[in-house]
Amino acid sequence: MPWNEKNECMPVAQIQALQVEKLKETLEWVTKRVPFYKKKFKAAGVKAADIKGIEDVAKLPFTVKNDLRDNYPFGLCAVPLKEVVRVHASSGTTGKPITGPYTADDLAQWGECMARNFHAAGARPGHVVQNAYGYGLFTGGLGFHQGATTMGCTVVPTSSGLTERQITLLKDFETNVLCCTPSYALTIAERAEELKVDFKKLPLSIGIFGAEPWTAGMRAEIEARMGIKAMEAYGLTELGGPGVGFDCEAQSGIHINEDYYLAEVVDPITLEPVPLGEKGELIFTSLQRRAMPMIRYRTKDITRLYREKCVCGRTFVKMDKIFGRTDDMLIISGVNVFPSQIESLLLDIEEVEPQYRMLVRKKGYLDQLVVQVEAKQDVYAAGDRKKFEVEAKIMAHIRGNMGITVEVNLVEPKFIARSEGKALRVVDERPKQFR
Repeated sequence: MPWNEKNECMPVAQIQALQVEKLKETLEWVTKRVPFYKKKFKAAGVKAADIKGIEDVAKLPFTVKNDLRDNYPFGLCAVPLKEVVRVHASSGTTGKPITGPYTADDLAQWGECMARNFHAAGARPGHVVQNAYGYGLFTGGLGFHQGATTMGCTVVPTSSGLTERQITLLKDFETNVLCCTPSYALTIAERAEELKVDFKKLPLSIGIFGAEPWTAGMRAEIEARMGIKAMEAYGLTELGGPGVGFDCEAQSGIHINEDYYLAEVVDPITLEPVPLGEKGELIFTSLQRRAMPMIRYRTKDITRLYREKCVCGRTFVKMDKIFGRTDDMLIISGVNVFPSQIESLLLDIEEVEPQYRMLVRKKGYLDQLVVQVEAKQDVYAAGDRKKFEVEAKIMAHIRGNMGITVEVNLVEPKFIARSEGKALRVVDERPKQFR
């Protein structure tokens, strides 16, 4: 049974009618309160009254990340600052940070969306939730905290890091649910193995992971090593953080909270909408957020949307796991390459650990991709002949599946730095003028 059966299981026609209603309200709200949107809608010749059906969302202009940076910190805020009860922000490592202000109602909505995430993952009131997402300006820690408390769970706010203490608390507090990035889950699993801690003998049964792309192969790796069900949470700081979408027990796609978000997919080149089921760039419009609604925000995430009858009973549209991001895409020998594709192929190789990084270098006029991946201890100990054999195996596997030639370096166990948050998978070593 879903957390909010009335909303999560409503007929599709009813969902879309609600979305049109809330979209009109949101457009009127931002037109009156946010000069940026008033100007943008006027330039596009569109107003709330023009929205008659879901398809009319395509009449609206896009919002992009630079719009948020150009209006930093509160230029897109639709309420007076005295009504803002919390502010989150991105890191701002590539420019001004992205701010996310919240009203009290926004926080309540966030808690509702995240409670759905927890419930769909199998968590229940009274469960112990160990939250190893970072607390602070990032949305992850407090977003998961909000959802767990809304559900009625006992929250252990460990934040990220101090991995051995994380393991100790998992045992001592008899944690049922672990929340963190998938790469940090692997770090915890690896350290637990070194400490001879068997997760399969602990009450821990659920992991809710997000904040970075991860493949089905990585999910299988985590589930096998930790003896848990690895579930997904999807969201973006620009949209209010995690809670936009979530896994259910079917693990067959991410349900979008359609009563709070309108999702669409467009061709990343033409920016024209594509039919349901076709791959493209994911676009979101927030429907009930008060402090800073987003209108047709370009996520840069590549995926597809589809509707199917789900065993969980939810009728919300589904999206595939994120295939990649348009700004993460590399072009190697004329072929578009996403890091997730490389990860998926590496996880097919039994001789290596799921720890890797990709180095992008300039060789003459061409980009070169070097893949560093850790060997399993027995493989590395077997010497150079075995090492060269495995490297050749990986190169052939990548070439056979993607049609590109990459350099593969098998490195010793523990060579690659472990992540306590988002993993750094791609290191661009090209001169700045070539990036």
